[in-house]
Amino acid sequence: MSCAQTGGHLGPSLGVVELSIALHRVFDSPKDPILFDTGHQAYAHKVLTGRHDFSNLKSEGGLSGYPSRAESEHDFIENSHASTALSYADGMAKANEVQGRTDRTVVAVIGDGALTGGMAWEALNNIAEKRNRRLVVVVNDNGRSYSPTRGGLADHLSSLRLAPGYEQALDLAKTTLNRTPVVGQPLYEALHGLKKGVKDAIQPQMMFEDLGLKYLGPIDGHDEQALEKALRRARDFGGPVIVHCITQKGKGYAPAENHDEDQFHAPGPFDAATGEAKPGPNVVKWTSVFADTMVEIGNEREDVVAITAAMLHPTGLHKFAAAHPDRIFDVGIAEQHAATAATGMAMNGLHPVVAVYATFLNRCFDQVLMDAALHRQGVTFCLDRAGVTGNDGASHNGMWDMSILQVVPGLRLAAPRDAERLRTALREAVAVEDAPTVVRYPKGAVADDLPALDRVGSMDLLRRATEGGRSRDLLIVGVGTMAQVACEVADRMADQGIGVTVIDPVWVKPLDEALVAEAAEHSVVAVIEDNGRTGAVGDAVARLLRDNDVDVPVRTFGIEQEFLDHAKRDRILQQQGLTPQELSRKLTEAVLRRTEAGHGHELADETA
Repeated sequence: MSCAQTGGHLGPSLGVVELSIALHRVFDSPKDPILFDTGHQAYAHKVLTGRHDFSNLKSEGGLSGYPSRAESEHDFIENSHASTALSYADGMAKANEVQGRTDRTVVAVIGDGALTGGMAWEALNNIAEKRNRRLVVVVNDNGRSYSPTRGGLADHLSSLRLAPGYEQALDLAKTTLNRTPVVGQPLYEALHGLKKGVKDAIQPQMMFEDLGLKYLGPIDGHDEQALEKALRRARDFGGPVIVHCITQKGKGYAPAENHDEDQFHAPGPFDAATGEAKPGPNVVKWTSVFADTMVEIGNEREDVVAITAAMLHPTGLHKFAAAHPDRIFDVGIAEQHAATAATGMAMNGLHPVVAVYATFLNRCFDQVLMDAALHRQGVTFCLDRAGVTGNDGASHNGMWDMSILQVVPGLRLAAPRDAERLRTALREAVAVEDAPTVVRYPKGAVADDLPALDRVGSMDLLRRATEGGRSRDLLIVGVGTMAQVACEVADRMADQGIGVTVIDPVWVKPLDEALVAEAAEHSVVAVIEDNGRTGAVGDAVARLLRDNDVDVPVRTFGIEQEFLDHAKRDRILQQQGLTPQELSRKLTEAVLRRTEAGHGHELADETA
């Protein structure tokens, strides 16, 4: 089994094997586009469309872990951000209508977890606008996103979804709730259709049909004949149809079926016979440092609460949940709601910590800007998987946050370089009550702590140019984990007689004004960061120096503003030129050009 060797999204794909076969039998892909929301469940689809070699899954040169337009004409969307497929489908169906293509159907496969995202419901509202657009929405209902699907309606309906006597149970709920004054009938109507389009044979005017969406189901998602029959009916209807399929994540592989946490949503390498994870290196990971520190802070402060958007375990908040179960909130795949709900909590006396992957912060930028920041509320956003994440590809690299957050007034942003700085930055962040704060950190193992030699204002001094009698040739601002790279660059250049100072601001927004005087003492300034180069810390440093009339050239080194193919983090950093060897070469050339032009600094004296 290839996934046992490489890891990957095994559980979601096992859950839709029969559904994938039925989809390809009934629909004519790619003429009839099949769109997978998030793409976690696309492995069977890949096999059915000719991609059989999974030996290098998610590795450089191998198959992507998600649908990929570069791999196959059968793949249309590859962003792997949830709750989006229905909007794509709506747009494609409208394009078919405008161009008179009446011989094709658009199919969107979306999980019940993704239906917790508001964008899915915005799309459904528009899909229902026109009754004769050929569009089939397949709801892959397994009661889970990454972890079990959260929310009041989800909790209530989960006991009915697969229970014997399904229709009788729903009818009993209808009868009981209708006897309850004021709220009974509205609550029944909500339960009737809002979350999963549950069918009631006694009262068929459910929400989906009221919207104009034909509903078929629930269908056993592992019964190929039943699936094909339902999908053919949906295809031939000629208008928007919801096909509700009940599936089991990890179906057919006992270790996945019985895995409580996530049913093998995205395991690393494991023993195929037992399902046991293969031992990896015994290292401390960034997520674990965050998780343990959050528990400590929660023990000390009763006002600190935590919010996750369906990512309790991946972000490390399961430890906080175990220690403080009444102060953890899983809002489902709803980052926008998470940010604004957190703002409301802050307005009412709490300090919320919202833990998300850095790439998913993009989804709630407006809420960070116009809700948390505009109202000057103390909300802390912790961004896991910041910078280059690698194997999950373009949509998961957290390379945008330090650029988009630069424009947010009052926001404070920390990029710790090691575990000790992460612990300190998180504590400093939750102490801020009049502005949003952000703490970002990468995926994977934490390197050894890198202590500071001294302080320059609030910044950490890691190397000093005048040590060993060298001149102040170059000032490097090392951002986050790239501070370690900056120190390696300084050591290489020192061997060539070039004096290099290295500073780690830790808090990169706002920048400490002490950086201005420090830069003025050097011939060249360089900024090294694992974020997109445009508008990030490098540009902020250059702007700070310009605004203070410091005429020192600034070289910025970061990730080119492009979507990166999947590969290991180290390989991507090498491709981007962010290695000590390549940076040393470029910066040595920059210093020599400056010196030859007569702009070098004299050696500082002992008292300088």
